Amino acid sequence: MAANTKNATFDQQKQFDAIADQFQTFQILNEEGDVVNESAMPELSDEQLKELMTRMVYTRILDQRSISLNRQGRLGFYAPTAGQEASQIASQFALEKEDFILPGYRDVPQMIWHGLPLYQAFLFSRGHFHGNQMPEGVNTISPQIIIGAQYIQCAGVALGMKKRGAKSVAITYTGDGGASQGDFYEGINFAGAFKAPAIFIVQNNRFAISTPVEKQSAAKTIAQKAVAAGIPGIQVDGMDPLAVYAAVKDARERAINGEGPTLIEALTYRYGPHTMAGDDPTRYRTEELDNEWEKKDPLVRFRNFLEKKGIWNEEEENQVIERAKEEIKEAIKKADDQPKQKVTDLMSIMYEDMPNHLKEQMEIYKEKESK
Repeated sequence: MAANTKNATFDQQKQFDAIADQFQTFQILNEEGDVVNESAMPELSDEQLKELMTRMVYTRILDQRSISLNRQGRLGFYAPTAGQEASQIASQFALEKEDFILPGYRDVPQMIWHGLPLYQAFLFSRGHFHGNQMPEGVNTISPQIIIGAQYIQCAGVALGMKKRGAKSVAITYTGDGGASQGDFYEGINFAGAFKAPAIFIVQNNRFAISTPVEKQSAAKTIAQKAVAAGIPGIQVDGMDPLAVYAAVKDARERAINGEGPTLIEALTYRYGPHTMAGDDPTRYRTEELDNEWEKKDPLVRFRNFLEKKGIWNEEEENQVIERAKEEIKEAIKKADDQPKQKVTDLMSIMYEDMPNHLKEQMEIYKEKESK
């Protein structure tokens, strides 16, 4: 017999609405670049604001040139970043050098601004092992290709920091599709249970590879999934660099003070395809939606804000563009000049003590490569 629910005390819709109402989008700059949340303005000097804009403009040019190089066959795997500069660059801008980045495959810009030489980023795209050899003092690992796996790794790195008593955080990124993976839940749950100093960012660009976010989860926001893990969650306007910076800065301060991890959902949009490996976004995105998000462009928004303050102009931006083009040209040449990797190179760096059966194969490949 079915249970009588007429007098049930549990109102599930009321519960859902109460949860969703707690995750309103945090914003500081509106689409016109006007401050709409003065009390939340981060303490950044004019020079810091200009530096943040410089990095965002540089990254947009890097994206354009990387797409061109990919089409020329001079790069391998590449995931476009245009549209996501605020969520990527402003979040890294809120970090310290000792913090550790665990990136996804679209998060190469954060690695570069954290210290990875540009030519090595190009080598990573080509599958060259030197592109995965992080220089001393550059606290990042190679971009994770397995969607969401970096969330578990981030929890582990953060726990290690806590055990060492380090005043630093581990930060990781995934997309809305990654938030549907089991690794996402395991990572935030583990970090929450141990109060590990981790920052989990979901760059919600609405379509993962091609599936609309509305079909990925019944939850109204990704941020509210933090509730199940017992950690703070916040949804931010991911096209607003000041909102992203403020959210990450606050999460970092709480983490190093022993208050545990934070989940940040950044509402953003990728203007290009998912990757350059044949994706066609016109098959799952409408022109109307593209046009709507073009009006939210983080570079336009931040440019308007800085120009109104009188600290940015077209001449300065053009200088950044020209510098970016020149440095990218030099970096791709340096990548071209790197010795081609050999099978013996990979074998020699894989093991500290090479197994006997591979020693035999090593000799075989040495002979082949000598011809």
